[in-house]
Amino acid sequence: MRVDGVRVRYRDAGAREKPPVLLLHGIGRSLEDWEGLYGRLAPDHRVISVDLPGFGLSERTAGRYSMDSMARFVIAALDVLGEHRPLHVVGNSLGGAVAMKISALEPQRVRSLVLVNSAGFGKEVTIALRLLAIRPLGRRLLKDKSRKAAYRTERALFYDKRFVTEERLDHAQEVGRNPVYDDVLLAVARHLGTVRGVRRRWRTELLRTVAAQHKPTLLVWGDEDRILPAAHLEHARAVFPHAEVHLFEQCGHMPQIEREDEFDALVRRFVSEVEAQE
Repeated sequence: MRVDGVRVRYRDAGAREKPPVLLLHGIGRSLEDWEGLYGRLAPDHRVISVDLPGFGLSERTAGRYSMDSMARFVIAALDVLGEHRPLHVVGNSLGGAVAMKISALEPQRVRSLVLVNSAGFGKEVTIALRLLAIRPLGRRLLKDKSRKAAYRTERALFYDKRFVTEERLDHAQEVGRNPVYDDVLLAVARHLGTVRGVRRRWRTELLRTVAAQHKPTLLVWGDEDRILPAAHLEHARAVFPHAEVHLFEQCGHMPQIEREDEFDALVRRFVSEVEAQE
């Protein structure tokens, strides 16, 4: 589909009349990160996911990248799809922060939040992303499109190296060949943080706004996350004291892949309970 003139890859599964669920991936990632969730949610929900602009196989937007612009783009994509009902929004990493920003901008569009190893809860972040904030080092680091470089990136996401499959490496290299990938990754990384870590200003303002909404929230983390450490979960608990919390043991940055069955059951049960209480 096209959103504000930008070609966007998306997936729209399940029946359109069913309650909607929106899935948002992390920085440099794609909608494939939710592969295990589509089939299980689709029988009872409309399940929508997009490649954020400039990531996956989507084109980039022309303007400046910010949390605000990414959230507004997703809202515009939902409008194109004709989906205006309150959504259960599930976001991993950067996608979690975008989910919260959508709620901050248009609270009536968010029914519940599932924040999975989400950005926004602490300064600490992997050195790989902090280095991208350094000019011109960041661009030089991204020039390496080798299989070995793809392996290093994928390996950092998982506690268990068995999840770094040949298929995932193939896809990582395909995504990395998107002609706008490097520019967008650098723009987003530099908006979110510096060499010292994730910027405080956007985090503080966003969390204050969303916490005041008291929406049903599920916080999920992997205890061996090398990208955003599980210590951030304590701050997340403090921000959302009403939230349900689940910490997966021996799990990295992407519980939806590394603990697929348990994660799917957790999300489906949470979503069902939210719907039953309304």
